[in-house]
Amino acid sequence: MTPPWLLPAFVLLLGYLLGSIPFGLLLTRFTGAGDLRQIGSGNIGATNVLRTGRKGLAAATLLLDLLKGAAAVLIGAWLIDGGGPMAGAMAFIGHCYPVWLRFAGGKGVATMMGVVTAMFWPAGCIFAAVWLAALFGTKWSSVGGMAAAVSAPVAMWAFGRLDLVPVALALALIVLWRHRANITRLLKGEEPKIGRSKDASPE
Repeated sequence: MTPPWLLPAFVLLLGYLLGSIPFGLLLTRFTGAGDLRQIGSGNIGATNVLRTGRKGLAAATLLLDLLKGAAAVLIGAWLIDGGGPMAGAMAFIGHCYPVWLRFAGGKGVATMMGVVTAMFWPAGCIFAAVWLAALFGTKWSSVGGMAAAVSAPVAMWAFGRLDLVPVALALALIVLWRHRANITRLLKGEEPKIGRSKDASPE
């Protein structure tokens, strides 16, 4: 007889492994752009890929990181009732703390957008709108990402999806934690803006 915990554990593991695929690192390596961990901030996300000067690779990284978060939610929901948020949260954790890279992953903004959109698409639309508005309004990538992350639990609450607020809030807090160095630089007035230099201080 199959233990009742086996399928939920499989969903969690699957979400984590899917989220831990370092698309930014793989794309830059396969296209000859170098080891992303030795460029700029050493981060594996789209912002650091942009520092290679290859906008197409950065866009592809953003899209793939978003899609892996959404895919985890959809697969989790298909496998088990309530499995969507579980798998999505673990995909986010996998992106931020991938076992393959000694748990040194990305900031999680794109993956969180995919997770939020797949869980409840109106909140995903709010997430994207806030991200773009803050990004282009301030020219700070970090501000765009943090503002978008914080908007997710607020949007879930405003739309009455109280069941999803705890997950969205937890992910938002992790995004803020992952940006703690950026927050320090923002307070000191040392945070670089987009387009200043791809070799500027890391995100």
